[in-house]
Parts: sequence; C-alpha cells; structure tokens
Amino acid sequence: MINTPEWEPFHRYQSQVAAALVFLKTRLPFTPEIVIQLGTGLGGFAASVEALLRLPYGEIPGFPQTTVASHHGNLVAANLRGKNIVILQGRFHFYEGYATREVALPVRVLSLLGAKTLIITNASGGLNPQLQPGAIMLVRDHLFLLGDNPLRGPHVEAWGPRFPDMSEVYSKKLRDIAQYAAKRADLAALPEGVYACVAGPSLETPAETRWLRQSGADAVGMSSAPEAIVARQAGMRILALSVISNVNDPDNFQPILIEDIVAAGEQAGEKLRRLIFATVELLA
Repeated sequence: MINTPEWEPFHRYQSQVAAALVFLKTRLPFTPEIVIQLGTGLGGFAASVEALLRLPYGEIPGFPQTTVASHHGNLVAANLRGKNIVILQGRFHFYEGYATREVALPVRVLSLLGAKTLIITNASGGLNPQLQPGAIMLVRDHLFLLGDNPLRGPHVEAWGPRFPDMSEVYSKKLRDIAQYAAKRADLAALPEGVYACVAGPSLETPAETRWLRQSGADAVGMSSAPEAIVARQAGMRILALSVISNVNDPDNFQPILIEDIVAAGEQAGEKLRRLIFATVELLA
C-alpha cells in the first residue's frame, strides 16, 4: 500500500469504511441482501416499510453527513417481501464537497457486509423530448462527467478488481424484471435511457442541455453514478430508477427550480413505491 502524504485522504477513507463496517456488523439484524438508495424527494418510501432498525447517519462511525434538506440521512433495515433490505434514506453528493469515494461509502460498506443487489433511485431532468414529467426511467447506461472516479487511488484487492468491466453497469435482467413488475403494479411501460451525471449544484444551461442531448443522454442529474461504479467493482447487480422531474427544450428553455424537482419526486413517490415492492417480490 502506498504511504505518502498525497494518499492520506484515501487512508482516511479506508479507516471510515472499516469503522462503519465494524459498527454495522454489530447493529444490523441480518446480512443485507438488497440495498435501496433513495434520492431527491423520494425519502418517503422508507415510511412504507416496517423498520427493524433505523439509524441516523450521524450515529454511524465513518459515514459522511447529509447537508441537503430533501435527504433525510437515515439507514433503515427492514424485511420486504421476504428479503433483507437496507434502505439508504438520502445520499451524499459531489457538489456538497465530498470526494466521489465518500459519496459511495455506504454502498462500499454494505457490499462488504454481503449485499448483492443495489436499487438506486433519483430525480433527474429530462433531455429526451419523448419523456414525460413524472415518468420513471430505467437507466440503461450512464455518462460519468464528474472527473473524480471513486476508484481512484490505491487499490484494495478485497474490494474488487482494479479495472472493473463496465459493459453492463445496469443489469439487463433486473430491467426486464422491473418492466414485468410495472405491469403487475398497473403502471405504464417504463422508458429506458442514458443518464448523465454532472457535478452541480448549478443547473444546466441551454447550451449544456443541447450538448448532453447530442451526446446521447436522455436525462441528467447530480448523483448515482459514483455509487454504481463502486457497486460494479464489488460485483453487485444494479437497477436504477430515475424519476423525470421536467423535460427542457434548449431552444425554448424554461427556468428550473430545485423546489419543483423535489416536488416531482414526491408526487411520483406512490408509483415508485408500488414499482419497488413489485420488483423486490419478483426477486424473492
């Protein structure tokens, strides 16, 4: 292991992972199977399950702290449809000042505790004009535009391969299961698309929106990709559900308010709850 001042932030991060791992081993009532990460405006899902354990992030050694009002900052353990799940009620963001490895720390820790499936949710801005506000888009692939890869730094062999394959970050099998779950939950067929992860916190300009569309992105947000990269390195299979808050035309651009994005996530909460319940039931 490299031991120079330049790598001190990584060694600090390793200590954070180790502290959280030891703590959660003693507190979780089971070995987690599925991790569900809740995004902007979507934290209400946690209230729909019967919690076996609820821990504020501030009580978990090594965990960063949420600074965004719409992210509650709780780890919730529950049994859902016969599966042992851990809900991350709120996430961390690159724009809050965290390194991407810190953003993905909860996923890293839970993968080391045994979780094999990650369900990511987020709220995003639509880029593809065929998308409708309020739709739940299955993420088929992503564009990672943060410039700070969460795997950068010394390599820890126990965490997975140094150069993980990214040819199928988001599991085709899980997307198929989610489509079938949508039918069972009386929801419309789910659009699939490419999610662009940008740094924020400023929202996109018309020129940036046009460029992202031309680059092949269907939706844009400020989260999720760091967690997906870490989960892939750990060998987890991933399903990502992105709630489309609005769709903007760069040639007729309308102002975007973060309050509207949060509200759109909250309005889609019931659809998302039904979809996740039905998906987990099929996994069981």
